[in-house]
Amino acid sequence: MQLTSLDLAADAERWAAAGFAVDGEAVTLGAVRVELRGADSGRGLLGWSFAEVPAGALDGLPAPAAAPAPEPGGTHPNGVTAVDHVVAFSPDLERTVTALEGAGLDLRRRREGPTGGGSARQAFFRVGQVILEVVEHPPQAREAGEAEAPARLWGLALLTEDIEATAAAAGPMMGAPKDAIQPGRRIATFTREAALGVAVAVLQ
Repeated sequence: MQLTSLDLAADAERWAAAGFAVDGEAVTLGAVRVELRGADSGRGLLGWSFAEVPAGALDGLPAPAAAPAPEPGGTHPNGVTAVDHVVAFSPDLERTVTALEGAGLDLRRRREGPTGGGSARQAFFRVGQVILEVVEHPPQAREAGEAEAPARLWGLALLTEDIEATAAAAGPMMGAPKDAIQPGRRIATFTREAALGVAVAVLQ
């Protein structure tokens, strides 16, 4: 299953201001085209497309459309080269994993251990050149009555070869780089003021 595009409720002008090369109303990040539908079109990641549509419901994640892979994108002015992973949240990791595997997605591994958001359990699916990372809600969220809620798309992690250069290009739109959970990697996050429509981190 190859992820080919994402629909995002964000303005193209904001992505251009953050140092991305915008083509009309879209940004191509490696093998994924991000369609920028405008900030007034909804909230966050609205949908996604695959070269081959998964055969089944995805536990509340958007029903995927079919779209061919775009021509691979190059390096953006801010140094970003591709999408590393798409993040989804689930109140019930086992339920979501079962649904995604049933739809034909390729589960690569699970991880037990704390994340920056307080969760302790994750599952990782390969969707072409991109990873779909499913993060279970922290225990306090599940106890607050969200156990029956659907899974939802939440954010993006992008790739760069030089996180310091990318942070310098983004200026006040990005926080300071720091060590990532993954050994040997560095990460920085675009601020809320960047208004990219969704949580966006950049990994070296």
